[in-house]
Amino acid sequence: MSSLRLKVGLYAFLVSAVFVLASYKLYHRTTSRAPQKDEVLIKAMLQGLSAAHYQPEKIDDAFSKRVFDLYLKRVDYNKMFLLQSDVAQLRKFQASIDDQVRVGSHEFLDLTTQIMDQRVKDTQALYRDILSKPFDFTTEESVETDSDKSTFAADKAAQREQWRKFLKYETMVRISEMMDAQAKKDPKVASAEPNRTPAEMEAEARKRVLKNYDDKFSDLLQNDANDRLALYANTIANTYDPHTEYFAPRDKESFDIAMTGRFEGIGASLGEKEGQIKVSEIIPGSASYRQGELKAGDIILRVAQATEEPVSVEGWRLDKAIALIRGKKGTEVRLTVKKPDGAIKVIPIIRDVVVIEETFAQSATINENGKKIGYLRLPTFYADFNDNGGRSSAADVRKELEKLQKEHVEGVVLDLRYNGGGSLQDAVEMAGLFIDSGPVVQVKGGQGAATVLNDRDPRVQYSGPLVIMVNKYSASASEILAAAIQDYKRGIIMGSASTYGKGTVQRIFDLDDVLGDFSSLKPFGSLKLTTQKFYRINGGSTQFKGVVPDIVLPDAYSYLDQGEKEADYALKWDEIGAARYRTWNSPTLPLDKVKVKSQARVATNPSFKMVNEMVQRMRKRKDETVVSLKLAAFRTEQEKAKVESNRYEEIKKAAPTLAIAPLAADVQALGGDTVKVNRASRFTKNLKKDIDLTEAVAVIKDQI
Repeated sequence: MSSLRLKVGLYAFLVSAVFVLASYKLYHRTTSRAPQKDEVLIKAMLQGLSAAHYQPEKIDDAFSKRVFDLYLKRVDYNKMFLLQSDVAQLRKFQASIDDQVRVGSHEFLDLTTQIMDQRVKDTQALYRDILSKPFDFTTEESVETDSDKSTFAADKAAQREQWRKFLKYETMVRISEMMDAQAKKDPKVASAEPNRTPAEMEAEARKRVLKNYDDKFSDLLQNDANDRLALYANTIANTYDPHTEYFAPRDKESFDIAMTGRFEGIGASLGEKEGQIKVSEIIPGSASYRQGELKAGDIILRVAQATEEPVSVEGWRLDKAIALIRGKKGTEVRLTVKKPDGAIKVIPIIRDVVVIEETFAQSATINENGKKIGYLRLPTFYADFNDNGGRSSAADVRKELEKLQKEHVEGVVLDLRYNGGGSLQDAVEMAGLFIDSGPVVQVKGGQGAATVLNDRDPRVQYSGPLVIMVNKYSASASEILAAAIQDYKRGIIMGSASTYGKGTVQRIFDLDDVLGDFSSLKPFGSLKLTTQKFYRINGGSTQFKGVVPDIVLPDAYSYLDQGEKEADYALKWDEIGAARYRTWNSPTLPLDKVKVKSQARVATNPSFKMVNEMVQRMRKRKDETVVSLKLAAFRTEQEKAKVESNRYEEIKKAAPTLAIAPLAADVQALGGDTVKVNRASRFTKNLKKDIDLTEAVAVIKDQI
């Protein structure tokens, strides 16, 4: 890998040189006036993207239209501020943004800012007036909750009606939550809060909505030129691909949070999209992981500190929402989330630190009718990138395989579900544990031939039957490992219809380092851009399409619009020449026979049948975005959503129980440490009713 690191280092140096050259030319081209920060930033960023991005775009009218569409979507994500006349006025710049960035002007940004500032002031007076009067929740009317299906208001009267319905909807949601909370109160237990009448609930709900909007608009009115420039710059970057981003200059902690989206307090990774804070990952071993109700795909609507009043985070910046959710270990945060099927749920989480041991590889044994099967879970491809003596996921998986072999397992299930990736080198080394020496993945820049990363160790750590479990949240390095095992025909890939589809590599550049001639305008922030793409050894990319399993199982989350293909301007799938490799034949994988047997079992399995039925209901409910504003009808629909949302847990409880247990050697090593013993039992407890794992074990048995 040393030659690869050298190439990457030289590449980074060349990119930096391009940035410096861009700034030098920019500086000497400016004669009549000093350069402004926005023009320096945008021009330098575009120079860097044109020189170093994997697939640089032409700065032309098509580029201009992409920026226009995405910026309009970002600046008024729910179409509540701009009027159709405003959009028509802005649309005049749809084909000229490319010309503006070339000469360093910013008429589109300036006019958008001017119009939005005025509309924010107008709508502030509007929502306050609407919320000053009671709503009638007995009338038959409805509201569209999907911004993609709504339109900009034709005039101010239509806009007022749009706001009235939306504020009525938000008030109704809070009334429903108060009704649920009041119904759960034990009449025998004294409460500090007396029961409210319907009229009192309505008044209190409007008061809460008013406070949330006052807070939100206070932030909107404080947005300055740097905030607007950051949004505009990031929009331009995102038109290249969803992983190319501009990060505004903030303090180090906020900068790191913006890049990772990780919450120290609850242990979740979040992202911001179109004004919504969405859960993208739950960190294994974290407070959220142990609590169990917060899931990837959930949208966080409101945040409350224990029993305090919830604060709406809709429309908030990601870093600000993070600051509200983070907190000291042992304190409670209550998240009001909207599930993908529309159900609204309050989730209480006691903040804690991530239990590091639970983020590492762990193994167990499953006894199935006299057959002992090994189970190995890998939550992420971790590595010690700074060579400080830390742990490596490849080395840990090797050790777990050794322990499983000492237990005389007859097959191994490697679980990569919800594994978002990590160290590429560890993925390469890990593949080598299951195959003879040979290529594992191809990495290619925008120009030139692909570099083939090989496993050079001819030793095979484990040669028995192998199943790799994946789902739509298995990404990046997980997809590389799964694809290699599939291409070698070394094992069977099982899971949802496809994995995530992230097959790109990003690098981060500090713009302050490469714009040295503009010290007076610093700080500029950083640019993360896509520089390379992953390709399987068969030549196909893992980008966009992901990895399609050999055996597809019904997936409770298949109705979610998750994955690379759902992102704006994602790079498309393509292919290059295949690497030279020989498929596994020690013994030959009986894939066709195993697949037929699995399909027959799944078709007659009551649990999988219920999952399929649930998915169809969830998909239908997700598409029904028009919501009744009649309180009784709304609560009836919410109750249906809650019932269906809980059906999956009921399915799991009804499933057969797997005889899974931690390794005897691991339990013995824990000794009398009750905390660690409890962690070990938690690891296997959630797997005992895992219907996908049960089928994976059956597939292993078919191979034995």
